[in-house]
Amino acid sequence: MNSELYQFSTLTVVLLLLAFYGGTYLLTLSIRKKKEDADAFMVSNHRVGFGMGAASMTATWIWAASFYAAATSGYTYGVSGPIHYGLWGALMILFIYPFGRRFRALAPNAHTLGELIHARHGSSSQLILALSNVLGSVISLMVNFTAAGALVAVLSPLSFQAGVIIAGAGVLFYTLWSGFRASVLTDFAQLVALMAIAIVIIPAVFFAMGGPSELVAGMGNLTAEQTNFFSMDAILNQGAPFFVAVLAYAIGNQTISQRLFAVNEAHIKPTFLTATVGYGAIVIGLGMIGLMALTLGVQPIDGNMNNLIPQMVSSYLPPLFIGLFFILVIGSLSSTADSDLSALSAIMMADVYGKNLARGKADPRRMLLVGRLTMIVATVVGIIFASFSLDILVMLVFVGALWGAIVFPVIASCFWNRVTNQAFTTSVLVAMVLFCAARFELLPLTGGSGLFFELLASVGGGVIIGLMVFGFLGRTAGFIAAAIALVAMLIFATGFLRDYTVLLASLTAYGASTVVCVVMSLISRQPDFDFATIGERVGDYDATEPSESYGETVPGAAKLAPQR
Repeated sequence: MNSELYQFSTLTVVLLLLAFYGGTYLLTLSIRKKKEDADAFMVSNHRVGFGMGAASMTATWIWAASFYAAATSGYTYGVSGPIHYGLWGALMILFIYPFGRRFRALAPNAHTLGELIHARHGSSSQLILALSNVLGSVISLMVNFTAAGALVAVLSPLSFQAGVIIAGAGVLFYTLWSGFRASVLTDFAQLVALMAIAIVIIPAVFFAMGGPSELVAGMGNLTAEQTNFFSMDAILNQGAPFFVAVLAYAIGNQTISQRLFAVNEAHIKPTFLTATVGYGAIVIGLGMIGLMALTLGVQPIDGNMNNLIPQMVSSYLPPLFIGLFFILVIGSLSSTADSDLSALSAIMMADVYGKNLARGKADPRRMLLVGRLTMIVATVVGIIFASFSLDILVMLVFVGALWGAIVFPVIASCFWNRVTNQAFTTSVLVAMVLFCAARFELLPLTGGSGLFFELLASVGGGVIIGLMVFGFLGRTAGFIAAAIALVAMLIFATGFLRDYTVLLASLTAYGASTVVCVVMSLISRQPDFDFATIGERVGDYDATEPSESYGETVPGAAKLAPQR
């Protein structure tokens, strides 16, 4: 450990952590109910307001990766690194908005996107989506606990493993009883604290390092690529893969879908626009700390990029600011970890138990038990995986690319009445297999096989651009944009893209799922789907509803209420 680094005593760190998690728990007591209900536990009964919704969305996505991966991007790729992380990450929130409005219109009382897909296709498609969300949320938990371990290890005598365990136990402690409601309430308080990052911490580090003059003088430490704002190295290795992952995160991540279904429908647009701007501004600023470290020639402790931000703050700021930073990072990673626990519990409650095990006759009290047990198991699994201390940025790109396999089938299923359950399921499975084959080079990326993957990737590039344009400008504009992007990819990507494995694999997931889904849907002889039936099949679990068969009142039996 660098002798210049400031460290808190073990007692001080333990007291800081106890104060944070204890205070957060006391805050959740204000909303704690003696008899919690399942719908409130999952989506706050669909009544979250604009302020709480925007704050929750912003705090959820300003997470451990926003600190560590943004700084890694700035440190690795130079002047364009912070933009490639912060800007595309902000678009992740923005691009769920047009599709989210469609999801909410089809199933206004849904708790998960999987419930909508279950009503559209059935169990197999829904479980594929649920499993992908479980994988992503567990990896997200691991990332946040990893960040907590790195922070504690750098700023105190405690070990990495101790930091991981304390963070996991603390988040579980205040989320377990009230679920999503606790997550939203604490997100609001945590965002208020997070704003201090942009106002206090980033300028403090910047001027402690010497200010603009030192930053300019340190540009000599950068390579030509790192000083180039339009660096192809940064675009192909960081910007493009993260841009590709943007739409996948927006569609595939239950923490976003959960807030989509929880926010009052009238406030969806301002909620997502506000969160987009807030996220982008703060995270680009965080990436600048990595750029500052690069200009000064700072070497990460033990060569671990996860140590970079704690190292910079510890080296250049006084103890008071370091303590503030410590609480801010713990708050940011906790706000996302509690969202992951809430997302995982909702998936197991609604998608697995409610729709499959209970087959539409779920007991709300048993659902709550399922949700809380899920939180406990997920926390343990996240802590175990975090002990491996994997690279955060690599894990983000991997899971985002893997989610690319579900993007087109999910969106097409909500707009095109020809998509079938078989087309959905097969397309996702084929895309996942081909993604892994390209990502881990299970097949040689040369000759004919290399060209095959590049052609699929070119289709994937067209699909991404087309979907983004379609979301905001409509079907015709989307098809035109997709065609232009496809032609450009075929001209410039073939024979070239195989050298950038991460980007190639990511685009392959999109392209393969699209081709298989479209072909199988077109040749299917099944009758066209009636979208109006989705709202009738997805409803709340705790409401007292009249029985359709007998006109009886069935209190709390979770018989899904028709939504007309």
